[in-house]
Amino acid sequence: MSKKFEVADLVPHSGSMSLLDEVIDYGDDWLHATVKITPSSMFLDDRGVPSSVGIEYLAQAVAAYAGLQERKGGGKPKLGFLLGVRKYLCSTDYFPIGKTLLLQVTLEMQADNGLNVFQTVLTSEGIEGSARLNVFQPDDAEKFLQGDF
Repeated sequence: MSKKFEVADLVPHSGSMSLLDEVIDYGDDWLHATVKITPSSMFLDDRGVPSSVGIEYLAQAVAAYAGLQERKGGGKPKLGFLLGVRKYLCSTDYFPIGKTLLLQVTLEMQADNGLNVFQTVLTSEGIEGSARLNVFQPDDAEKFLQGDF
């Protein structure tokens, strides 16, 4: 494995909104991370965590990949935006307590304007999910949010 990074070193999310537990491996165009479903997991109800939250888990894995690219270049993680999700399919409606989800994100397309497309996969014992995520990471998120781009 390459250099070990903590999730907090790679994603701009903090506190309870940082949902990833660990970045376990990465390469030039991919990253693998995990999320453990526990009694204290964000979004948990009496059936577990709704599988729709899997989209956010995958998006945060993409954020970790982007943060990794920034760190490798000597920078800091930047704010990015999830623009769209295509074909999110999951074999379950809920992620039960005790499951560890493996998140795999692979860069499919990277444009000079900050638009990126990732193929993503979420797996655990008896669970399979996948989606294509379109994300945007502007050079200056503050200017972008103010409409000054």
